[in-house]
Amino acid sequence: MLESLLQLLQRFLNSPNQIKQIHSRLITNGHLLRNPNPNFSKWKTTLFYNTLIRAHLGFGEAHKALLLFTQMLSHQAHPNSHTFPPLVKAVAVAGGGGWPCYGRALHAQVAQRGVWGDPVVQTSFVSMYARFGEAWDARKVFDEMTEPCVVACNAMIDGLGKNGDMGGAVSMFERMPERDVVSWTSVISGFGRNGWFGEGVWFFKRMMGSEDVRGGFVKPNEATFVSVLSSCANLDGWGSLYWGKQIHGYVVRNEVQLSVFMGTALVDLYGKSGCLSGAWNVFEEMRVKEVCTWNAMISALSLNGREKEALELFEKMKMEKRLRPNEVTFVAVLTACARGNSVKCGLDLFKSMSKDFGVEPIMEHYGCVVDLLGRAGLFKEATELLKNMPFEPDASVLGALLGSCKIHGTTELGNEVGKKLIELQPQHCGRYLVLSNIYAGNERWDHAAAVRKAMVHAGIQKIPAFSMIDVR
Repeated sequence: MLESLLQLLQRFLNSPNQIKQIHSRLITNGHLLRNPNPNFSKWKTTLFYNTLIRAHLGFGEAHKALLLFTQMLSHQAHPNSHTFPPLVKAVAVAGGGGWPCYGRALHAQVAQRGVWGDPVVQTSFVSMYARFGEAWDARKVFDEMTEPCVVACNAMIDGLGKNGDMGGAVSMFERMPERDVVSWTSVISGFGRNGWFGEGVWFFKRMMGSEDVRGGFVKPNEATFVSVLSSCANLDGWGSLYWGKQIHGYVVRNEVQLSVFMGTALVDLYGKSGCLSGAWNVFEEMRVKEVCTWNAMISALSLNGREKEALELFEKMKMEKRLRPNEVTFVAVLTACARGNSVKCGLDLFKSMSKDFGVEPIMEHYGCVVDLLGRAGLFKEATELLKNMPFEPDASVLGALLGSCKIHGTTELGNEVGKKLIELQPQHCGRYLVLSNIYAGNERWDHAAAVRKAMVHAGIQKIPAFSMIDVR
């Protein structure tokens, strides 16, 4: 009876309804309680709990998996080395808040139960601490491992990258006797996460020329392409479009399936590089488009002076019943309204966000609307919006208003906003320069000179401007 129930559990690991039915049967028959019979194997109950924990984690029910563990302890079932890896993963997946404390509690349980020497258990804790950004704890666990496997090394590289220590991440990568695609991708992703986009592209080139790839031992996967395409899209300087096209060409030549995230990354790259035809071709080619894909295409149109088309695409997106616009969508469409001077449309969209779509406006949305009103010269409405914001406006919102003051030569308001911005960002040369230019535009030379002098006294130097042409 017990063996058949265990077999059913393992057979239906991916079927929530069946698992719930079997779980109910186990509870009603008392199979999850401590059995006082000395001939009964205590590990059978452990196996039931282990399988249930794995199943609920697979269903995305991390909290339920952890609740099962507390029930396991209260019923005096004995956890073993197979119990803890899925529990540690559940804590890592739940993330945020007080979850690191739960992770440490599991760490204590592992030490108490005498299963700390298991490499799979140790690797799971390296991954968990790395995910929480606690590199020191991850490194401490890693250093206790006698022979860390590739998975543990990859987790450590990822953790170092998330904590900004790319030197340590690359050093660990170089020391690895064996590397897989995750090893390479973790470094590329780490460079991108820390704003080292050129280094990320360079590391991808190194990967493609390595013996690992040329020998057929490693092939770039979806995560690799998304990471390097994101770096290409954010490159400051030459080559972003060139390298993006090279990667796109590799994908096409090798018949790599264009996933949602890869397609979205390509749309984003082409949009930011000003190649709208490339962005649109990829968008049209994609069979499955998620919200992020539509957001990327709307943003691409908005960034490249096609505000009307961006708003039309948003209307098409709303007709897709399975999709629901999110915060990023509204940043894109409100930006299109601001750049296209569509004040009424922008205000209507802003009002509809929470009412019709359940999206509460955040700082970026207020910044877009302030920019919209400011560009139209509606400064009274813009200042009213600032006063009625549910939180204090940050530098991005005030910067949008200051830029509009410069366009329209609104000295008094520009002076007020400029001073607030300089208080918020005393080392930002652009704030001083815009305020000085507003004064100069209205021939208030003494005020303009005073701002420039304050900038010199603060030791702030103007960042030299430059122009660049990307030869296609």
